[in-house]
Amino acid sequence: METNRQKKIGSVLQKDLVDILQGEIRKNGITNLVISVSKVSVTTDLGVAKVYLSVFPQDKAVEILEAVKSNMPLIKHDLSQRVKLQLRKVPNLSFYIDDSLDYIEKIDDALSGKENPIENPDLLEKRKKS
Repeated sequence: METNRQKKIGSVLQKDLVDILQGEIRKNGITNLVISVSKVSVTTDLGVAKVYLSVFPQDKAVEILEAVKSNMPLIKHDLSQRVKLQLRKVPNLSFYIDDSLDYIEKIDDALSGKENPIENPDLLEKRKKS
């Protein structure tokens, strides 16, 4: 259960990280890419912030995640300049791809019957005879 303080810090970090990441994309003249920070959750000791990124198009997600991780010191420095009045210490950042939209899409497909295993028995896993 997140405390109000964790939530507040998470939302401050989220807003600034969006600005930093989208600023980098604009600065590098990349037009066919959208990155958003879907969630930031901060540990109870405020030492680590888990940052969940949504990347569109989705097939660039792994590549973008690696680029973000390799630029972590710069991102953390930018972040510390922005939040120095609100936070004494910027938490260590760990970045992840937020795949919840893919998950929701799979559920929607299942509910709409696009992948109905009864109509298409190939989708069912074959049981091994014991």
